[in-house]
Amino acid sequence: MLPFTREAFLAVFAAYNDAVWPAQIAAYLLAIAAVGLILRPSSGGGRSIAAILALMWAWTGLAYHVAFFAAINRPAFAFGALFVVQAALLVWYGVVNDRLRFGFDGSPAAWIGAAFVLYATLVYPLLSMATGHVWPALPMFGITPCPVTIFTFGMLLMTTARVPRVVLAIPFLWSLIGGSAAVLLSVQADWLLLASGVAAIVLLMLRDRGMSAPRPAGA
Repeated sequence: MLPFTREAFLAVFAAYNDAVWPAQIAAYLLAIAAVGLILRPSSGGGRSIAAILALMWAWTGLAYHVAFFAAINRPAFAFGALFVVQAALLVWYGVVNDRLRFGFDGSPAAWIGAAFVLYATLVYPLLSMATGHVWPALPMFGITPCPVTIFTFGMLLMTTARVPRVVLAIPFLWSLIGGSAAVLLSVQADWLLLASGVAAIVLLMLRDRGMSAPRPAGA
């Protein structure tokens, strides 16, 4: 049994979206930049994409979970901490050690990753509106947990080198926790979240067989 109602849950989104506007626009601009770096790889592109993902996770952990969601759900403080840890992992492996190499190689994993990115950025908010969510009581891309998680899986599926397993752990955990909203709170857009974690883990494990971890640039 959840300690809050669906109405209270949606009210948090409404207050949050009003308070952080126009962060929603900034999130989409960052997503466009990240996808552009995948389509046109560069020497520092992987670090830039990892930094963008880290910013989304840190923002969501602190601004959404801690500052707003915790008002109706005390475990949100722990959720926020997990999101900040995930941001730190992305910085450590992707920015500092340059171990996340992004690029679209046309593999099945990459195509599914592109579909996840499209879902998180466009389909998720449209489906939410079609199923009864009205602005501003709407989980928006880039600044709320579930779209950020789906987007992250999508981007990690569009990598060209082995992804450190620890980078996948917290997104996978959130796919189960956050995906429960599909059942408990009738958030239909979160049904894909439940499946995205399992799908991404399986696809990456199959793809990464025989791959070695990339060495940092200049090593």
